[in-house]
Amino acid sequence: MKTKLVYSEKCLGYGTWHIEGPQRVKIAHDILQEKGYSFVEPTAATEDQVLNAHDMEYLWNLRKGMVEDSDTPAYDNIIEFACLSAGAAIVASKIGGFSLTRPPGHHCGRYGSALGVYTRGFCYLNNIAIAVKDSAKKTLILDIDGHHGNGTQEIFLCDPKVTYVSVHQSPNFPGTGKVTEGNCINFELQPNVGGNVYLVTLDKALSCVNPKEYEALAVSAGFDTHSCDLASLGLVTEDYYMIGKRVAALGLPTFFVLEGGYNGQNVGLDVDSFLRGYEENR
Repeated sequence: MKTKLVYSEKCLGYGTWHIEGPQRVKIAHDILQEKGYSFVEPTAATEDQVLNAHDMEYLWNLRKGMVEDSDTPAYDNIIEFACLSAGAAIVASKIGGFSLTRPPGHHCGRYGSALGVYTRGFCYLNNIAIAVKDSAKKTLILDIDGHHGNGTQEIFLCDPKVTYVSVHQSPNFPGTGKVTEGNCINFELQPNVGGNVYLVTLDKALSCVNPKEYEALAVSAGFDTHSCDLASLGLVTEDYYMIGKRVAALGLPTFFVLEGGYNGQNVGLDVDSFLRGYEENR
């Protein structure tokens, strides 16, 4: 049975000029619809759900449009789009689905950016962190985005209920994730290493954890590792099938949240390849 995708056309309503624009999700949606996936409409995360992962003052500032990074602008009503994307992650966690919404979230820490500004890296709320906190389950988070999820690490560092594993490009934004810290396991890769090196490294990263210790798996599913994307590790569509196969082998109830990936055509094909790898091997 195909994994259900959580999606709303409302997430297309901001940022038409930006690289993290609606086209990357709209094109991916249309490709996946053609391939026979079904879609679930999300509801917005509540304030209480958001505050499980974020500070109240940060939320107030976000409502007032107090952002300090040109890559993460103060769009009109951005809090509404961010809460909808966070809500989509929560729905995905409940149904074992894939949240195909925007804005992404893994650079957003408890107080906004873990780098000292309110928002950064196209992220306003940490969708996957909000969903994991809402579930209250002992969770393994696997981050396959090409950029390190500094916000997710900041929220969960030293949390006994969560282990965070990231395989990401370095050097690249945000410049974190250089070493493993406690329950946050980080593996760096040089740009454009290709699928074989990536998969060997992913296997090493996953060998650091025992899946039997967890109740759930949450995947920050970024596809900017695709060749020529913003954090290229030289991957091609077929490589994501093999990543999905490894996710399935962990044998855990799993949900997925879209992070990066800025070529909509590639995102659609890569999500399909990834989910087929997962579905055909679990």
